[in-house]
Amino acid sequence: MSDFDSPWKEALDRYFPSFMALLFPGIHADIDWSRSFEMLDKELQQVVRESETGRKHVDKLVKVWRRDGKEAWVLIHIEVQTQREDAFPSRIHAYHNRLTDKYNRMVVSLAVLADDRLDWRPNKHEESLFGCTTSLVYPVVKLLDYAADESALEKSDNPFAILVLAHLKALQTRKSPETRRAWKMRIVRRLYEKAWPRQEVENVFRFIDWLMVLPKALSDDFWRELQEFEKENAMPYVTSVERIGFEKGQRVGRIAELHSGLALALELKFGAQGKRLAPRIRRIDDVAALRALQKAIKTAATLDEFRRQLP
Repeated sequence: MSDFDSPWKEALDRYFPSFMALLFPGIHADIDWSRSFEMLDKELQQVVRESETGRKHVDKLVKVWRRDGKEAWVLIHIEVQTQREDAFPSRIHAYHNRLTDKYNRMVVSLAVLADDRLDWRPNKHEESLFGCTTSLVYPVVKLLDYAADESALEKSDNPFAILVLAHLKALQTRKSPETRRAWKMRIVRRLYEKAWPRQEVENVFRFIDWLMVLPKALSDDFWRELQEFEKENAMPYVTSVERIGFEKGQRVGRIAELHSGLALALELKFGAQGKRLAPRIRRIDDVAALRALQKAIKTAATLDEFRRQLP
């Protein structure tokens, strides 16, 4: 099963300007990239006060500078679940209002819909009672629209185009592992043809490998084919020896993310006493156990009740 949340979150951290250039070019042109930008994940979490298990969306809050010299905060809410969720528009509206109220500044909410429903395109939320109406209209990008021109994604020099293509092919090949293996190899070949620096190739490859998960036998076939391709083209970027490192790195990254999310959720829900459990949480290195603890935080009424769930 593909893990969409983690690669998207990491790719946004690493390639935020490329993400904006590909999916929101008009906004990208209005940002002064010479002044850099700042990821405000902690600030966002403190506002929305959520650290849920099984979440199928990725939230980012980024502070940027406009070309006219004014500061702007951009809330990027990325929907990566594979089915429609009716609560999605109201959640964006709620986050938007909380951030606006807390920081007393204009917040821009952007939505990237990465599901597999072509007809699901929520771009506003409105509530009305007794003649009083509040509404939010927000820009939306539907990733499925990019499937109409996959060749443009393949040819693009934007690293995020490769990520979008890998995501689309991961959706399209959920019931066909063999087809996924073939597409994964094709995308990686195109990646190697970019003539990017080795580190860049390895970074983007990691996202592809993360998104396009294969069954064990097909994964072994993929790595053998990749090794042969590297030998034939004298491109020793990702050898079979490094495969263990990639797989271990992905697992370590997931565990670190879970540790961080649990620590923040405990502090937000139970205060200083919950924060004191962080060292004990960090000793747990089983992904399934950590995800179970995320569920336990949501349902536990007291800290003692949560403690009883600790392995």
